[in-house]
Amino acid sequence: MEHTLKITNVLADPTRYYIYQYIVNNHGDVTVQQIADSFNIHPNVARLHLSKLEDIEMLTSEARKTGKGGRPSRLYRLSDKVIQLHFPYRDYQLLSRISIQTMMTLGEQGKQALYDTGKVFGEELVNQQLALSLNSVNSLTFEEKVGMLKNAAAIAGFSPEIQASEEENKILFRIFNCPFKEVTAVEPSIICSMHNSFLKGMFEALFDNVHIVELENMMSDCSTCSYQASVLT
Repeated sequence: MEHTLKITNVLADPTRYYIYQYIVNNHGDVTVQQIADSFNIHPNVARLHLSKLEDIEMLTSEARKTGKGGRPSRLYRLSDKVIQLHFPYRDYQLLSRISIQTMMTLGEQGKQALYDTGKVFGEELVNQQLALSLNSVNSLTFEEKVGMLKNAAAIAGFSPEIQASEEENKILFRIFNCPFKEVTAVEPSIICSMHNSFLKGMFEALFDNVHIVELENMMSDCSTCSYQASVLT
């Protein structure tokens, strides 16, 4: 409870909260000076905010030489630790692990059910966005479909980055946060396959014929999960 109160107190400061969101969207290391410039605050104030976030383990930092002489620069990045606040206490990760292990006892049928369910949830996530936009998928342009894909991925917690070329009918889809990361220890290959099925459902809800190839995977010590999607015409 004490740590929970500390977290809520740290995030109660609006500037500190927006600094954290800035780092989430930055997808990389940030310096004190970068935060100071971005939020128009003194570097000492920026350092205090960053230190507070590091104290509650939402950030981590390291000193790194810049090659220009002088003192090493301290770089801040997102921590790998997951912060969850539930009142009263809930443990959904435990429920996920139990459910996945139960599915695995069913053998190939269980695996297939997990893949199929992942795909359905991916489709539903995009369909919810379509319903909110009051548009049919056939009325959307390629650019609008890509935008909707990014919105749906952001809602799913993927912290996505998308580069798309309508001329080449290709979409580079990068994920900087895996919301399933904490349960991959149960069955890494199975969870990654389910995740890929989830993404396939999202893409197929928007594009009639799409082929997706995995380029990078966080479980292979990559910084992102990256995919190349080719929209076939």
